[in-house]
Amino acid sequence: MGDILVIGSGVSGLSTAVLLQEAGLRVRIRTAAMSQATTSSVAAAIWYPYKAYPEDRVLAWGEKAFQVFDGMVDDPETGVILREGFELHREPAPDPWWMDAVPGVRRCEKEELPPGYRDGHAFTAPIIEMPVYLDHLLRRFTAAGGTVEERAVSSLDGASAGFRVVVNCAGLGAREISADDSMTPIRGQIVRVSNPGLDNFLLDEDGPDGVTYVIPRTEDCILGGTAEEGEWGTEPDPEIAAAIMRRCTELEPRLAGAEILGHRAGLRPGRPEVRLEAEILENGIPCVHNYGHGGSGVTLSWGCAEDAARLVWEALEKVG
Repeated sequence: MGDILVIGSGVSGLSTAVLLQEAGLRVRIRTAAMSQATTSSVAAAIWYPYKAYPEDRVLAWGEKAFQVFDGMVDDPETGVILREGFELHREPAPDPWWMDAVPGVRRCEKEELPPGYRDGHAFTAPIIEMPVYLDHLLRRFTAAGGTVEERAVSSLDGASAGFRVVVNCAGLGAREISADDSMTPIRGQIVRVSNPGLDNFLLDEDGPDGVTYVIPRTEDCILGGTAEEGEWGTEPDPEIAAAIMRRCTELEPRLAGAEILGHRAGLRPGRPEVRLEAEILENGIPCVHNYGHGGSGVTLSWGCAEDAARLVWEALEKVG
């Protein structure tokens, strides 16, 4: 059947599967929903560590992913671009804890700060257009010989039969298939609008009315957002959408009158710490867990995939 089973076709599953398949293993992805229907497809997505722990491991994973994304920007088929933007604060703030992972972070000049903000940091980061990027990863995986099976997994022991190693990238689904009660949904809602000519992203993580961000892509902008812990609903809420539009337009007045192109909501896989480790299942098959990335699935994707792949190779050496 194959060497490796990867459960999940979001950004974590696809990234891990690509590394393993391109390294010469036979990999099959088994997923309850194809990549464009996963939470990953809803992501804004900008390189920015958010609600993922522990910070020391997140920093190392994020630094690796930043480097990989930076190497993709010259290929338009990846959907990865670089933009400068600003993390904004209403009060003086220390340097961001993730600063060592990003080259060229600087404190904002006074004239760069919108009204009501007293501090901020400017930096250049990858912005990843997820529908384009997920298709790119899937093409890489299948071009290297990988296979995808759309089929729900109810247990790790049952799914792993016939494989040498299973990799659990089920995201929030790990709550059930791994019996991991520490997994909690963090609901995020966004509004997609036409881009009125914006080049810089804006991030306000600590606003009194909720997290606010403006992420300009090539043809549109992603506006957000929410971080509702414990909420399971994926239907966009019109009142929340209106509040997002109001906050984002106050932050960037050029958004007034932008055409609304769509509304999405998704469930980030929250966990006290990212689970990236190996164990032996009851049926004796090694399992590598790679889930619980909170709001940083894209940001940590390549760093976590690299570590997960290393654990897979270590497991293969032991099983022979």
